[in-house]
Amino acid sequence: MIRNSLKCHEQNGHTNGQGEHLDNVPHVFTILGASEDLAKKKIYPTLWRLYRHGLLPNVTWFIGFARSNMALAEVRAECDQYMQVKRDEKEMYEKFWGLNVWVDGSPFMSRDYEILNLEICKKEENTSSNRFFYIALPPHLLQHSAERISTYCMADRGWTRIIIEKPFGKDSDSSAQLSNHLASLFKEEQIYRIDHYLEKEMVQNLMSLRFGNRIFGATWNRENVASVLISFKEPFGTFGRGGYFDEFGIIRDVMQNYLLQIMSLFAMEKPSSTSPDDIRDEKVKVLKSMKALQLSDVVLGQYTGDLDGEGEAQKGYLDDPTVPAGSITPTYALAVCHINNERWNGVPFILRCGKALNERKAEVRIQYHDIPGDIFGGQAKRNELVIRVQPGEAVYVKLMTKASGINFELEETELDLTYTNRYKGVKLSDAYERLILDVFCGSQMHFVRSDELAQAWRIFTPLLKQIDGGQVTPIPYKYGSRGPKEADVMCDQNNFK
Repeated sequence: MIRNSLKCHEQNGHTNGQGEHLDNVPHVFTILGASEDLAKKKIYPTLWRLYRHGLLPNVTWFIGFARSNMALAEVRAECDQYMQVKRDEKEMYEKFWGLNVWVDGSPFMSRDYEILNLEICKKEENTSSNRFFYIALPPHLLQHSAERISTYCMADRGWTRIIIEKPFGKDSDSSAQLSNHLASLFKEEQIYRIDHYLEKEMVQNLMSLRFGNRIFGATWNRENVASVLISFKEPFGTFGRGGYFDEFGIIRDVMQNYLLQIMSLFAMEKPSSTSPDDIRDEKVKVLKSMKALQLSDVVLGQYTGDLDGEGEAQKGYLDDPTVPAGSITPTYALAVCHINNERWNGVPFILRCGKALNERKAEVRIQYHDIPGDIFGGQAKRNELVIRVQPGEAVYVKLMTKASGINFELEETELDLTYTNRYKGVKLSDAYERLILDVFCGSQMHFVRSDELAQAWRIFTPLLKQIDGGQVTPIPYKYGSRGPKEADVMCDQNNFK
């Protein structure tokens, strides 16, 4: 299910300027923060899978850069448990690690970046080359590292691309400061802001379903749609990781990025083409049509312990020793958004996310208006189109049919496209595989642009300032429940049944 790397290079027209194809040009992929968990659990395993499937350019080198004084063998030992190497792949696996180099260095020390640049130059063999820098560092180190990459490590002949992870700031001001700093160092087309949820199979399928099918596209408006619920639910809490989470909270962690991105993809107008900027232009128009959220638009919650449960997993948020005593950081949020344009005026878009809930689920649920002129005595339920992102990717339509038998009664049934049934034996690629491959291909379609980021923070910053200022106390909800009951009430008040 992953596109061919050669094909995507050709589509983007990437050559070295003399007509030489990119697969014959050295590519050097540097991981800054290579000793961090993200690198060991996600980045190195992803690079291995892309290498294993032959999806990377022929000449590709990997450099780990960190200040941990580790040797490459130590890094490999810590990565091994996440790499999923098959028995017949051991020789290829050795070749993969043979393409890796380790450089000890501090994010702050200019001299270390000079050494890193010399190591990259060794792999380029005095020819044109392309460089990638994946900054897998804590947020407070991002600007230091980006500045030194710009000064010491840019490609002389070829291109340079910078990959950064969220969070992209904490509010409008900090995000703008970060964006302005990056813009002073790199061009926008060099910056790849990762939001891995945009590479989920079913998130990408939103455009195909809507713009590739007349039966759906014709109903995608306020005349037919009663409400849209976009959910992200996790059945576990933050135990042991509460220190990081408490600094950001559920809105910054999930809603302001993942859910808002899905919403803008769902609600946007048809782009003039499938080029990245045409799509992102339409997403920005959606965000510009939204007002900033207020406290009256949301329900906030914080999970408490389940006295009937067993073990640490059932403890409440405040029972976590890594969480500050008396914290009022929300672990659950439901927000009702409105898009002030001709297509969606009056339709509530309900964003819901939370931890320590009753299930793991991420989905988009489109609920259609009730049938006018009911002749079935109230038997008819609303039609729904459901796009399940995880677990078990699926698209299904809930509709009414006659029940079998001699009685003329209605029953609800489903037209179901579950991917594991339709595409048996096909392994869907991991989101990080798609993301990193897109960086190699030069496609920014599924990466966040700076103006998108600014609009997203504009919508949420006033609300976040009120929350951070202690103007609201989250509603307690039990570990393993559906969340605060007040959230169900707000859904009911906003035309979701």
